Amino acid sequence: MKLVFHEQAWDDYLYWQKHDRKLHGRLNTLIRECMRTPFSGAGKPEPLKGSLSGWWSRRLNREHRLVYRVHNDHIEVRDHDQER
Repeated sequence: MKLVFHEQAWDDYLYWQKHDRKLHGRLNTLIRECMRTPFSGAGKPEPLKGSLSGWWSRRLNREHRLVYRVHNDHIEVRDHDQER
């Protein structure tokens, strides 16, 4: 399964890679978990509602979430907000 990042999500990924190794490591763990079991497992996966219906989130920490959507052949990752 492929992984596709929205532009802001990729920018966040690179930011955390440089500035917060612990959060970046947790993000990588949750991404692997999403690819293995998209709707269960670590990070308390939950379906989103409203304008984000069809998307899921997993907790990175108290503040940040991994927001993703599962397609047949890939997982799409987007940012959960516009702030770091």
